Amino acid sequence: MDAQTLVGVGLYTPSEAGRLIGVQPQKIIRWLRGHAVGGKHYDPLWKPQIDLEDGHTYISFRDMLEARVAAELIKAGISPQKLRRAIDLATEVMGERPLATQWLKTDGKSVFLQIAKDNLDEEPECLDLFKKQYAFPRVVKDSLRDIEFDGNYPAKWWPRGQKAGILIDPERSFGKPIEHETSVPAEQLANAVKAEGSIEKAAKAWSVSVKAVRKAVAFQEQIASSALAA
Repeated sequence: MDAQTLVGVGLYTPSEAGRLIGVQPQKIIRWLRGHAVGGKHYDPLWKPQIDLEDGHTYISFRDMLEARVAAELIKAGISPQKLRRAIDLATEVMGERPLATQWLKTDGKSVFLQIAKDNLDEEPECLDLFKKQYAFPRVVKDSLRDIEFDGNYPAKWWPRGQKAGILIDPERSFGKPIEHETSVPAEQLANAVKAEGSIEKAAKAWSVSVKAVRKAVAFQEQIASSALAA
């Protein structure tokens, strides 16, 4: 997979993705590569989208959002083994894994696929992946937040909400977080503050507003704090 192929896919190391979604990189690697505990082998939750064939784990934009959803489901009480089964069952039904799509719903106990009705006025039904039964989604909730979708698939993500002004778009800067108004990577603006000695000087050096630099600095500080807490 070359650089041209990666355009629109996004490219992250486990450490980069972990900082953005607040999950330990080691967990992400286990989920994508499998692991062994007490002599028992556990298969990966899913196969990562990127393989550069160099022995390292790389994560696409969609992989990262799927890892975010997986972390939320596991935190809600769904075991990794049960989640792996749900992914397998969903793949049988939909032809692909459901994480990070608008088909996925959960109530913290089970995992559902939302099935649209032909009649748009009717309430969608949900297929319980464990019971293989349909139920109305009265108590299910959306596991994804601040995502812009293209149909059922994630296209862009505001990792700290749209008001924070930082956008992740796999079509731009290989999916690195950018300051929305300037399209400059947030990390570059934050590093410029360190190099120039102040937010004002960094803004002048990059020909951007002071507000844009402040947003970038705030974002970098937030993900650094999330990494320490993960």
